[in-house]
Amino acid sequence: MKITILVEGKTEKTFKPYLLDFLKHRLSGRMPALDFFPYNGRIPTDDKLKRVVENFYKGRNPADHVIALTDVYTGTQPPEFLDAADAKRKMRQWVGEEPRFHPHAAQHDFEAWLLPYWPKIQKLAGHNKAAPSGNPEKVNHGNLPAHRLIEMFRIGTCNHGYIKTRDAGNILLGNDLMVAINQCPALKAFINTILRVCGGELIL
Repeated sequence: MKITILVEGKTEKTFKPYLLDFLKHRLSGRMPALDFFPYNGRIPTDDKLKRVVENFYKGRNPADHVIALTDVYTGTQPPEFLDAADAKRKMRQWVGEEPRFHPHAAQHDFEAWLLPYWPKIQKLAGHNKAAPSGNPEKVNHGNLPAHRLIEMFRIGTCNHGYIKTRDAGNILLGNDLMVAINQCPALKAFINTILRVCGGELIL
């Protein structure tokens, strides 16, 4: 089983090792080959996304399934997506009714999946500011999760700014990914897609 995962480049570098470590314990003997295909910036849209996805099913080592994982917040003006549901709906529309394609979105950005580890964030940043309240994937109010981490590292005593490829990995290091999965429905849906196509037990 080969699964190609389209992601923004920095997310791939940060998240991949922790995802692999989590899955190998749940898919013993059925672990797929996960081929991360990073885009430096947002993943493609419209007909370009369809062409990219279709190409993954061709060649000498074709993908059995393709997952597209995008942030809702892509930095475009006006915003490309209203919310995670809109992002998944548009990606499905662009690619068409291809059953091997699975659109997913982080609401609002990847850093929402780091907020459940706020005590670790406090420790790394060197500041005791309280965690945002409520569902991590609904935290925004004009202040995206990524911006909140940037602020924590700016005001903390760590003497360096937040760098995704370094600090996001340090936040995840030594933590159980299930903590974030249980608090973040979009992350759970993404993980469950991989488990489902590999015949694994879904996370309820």
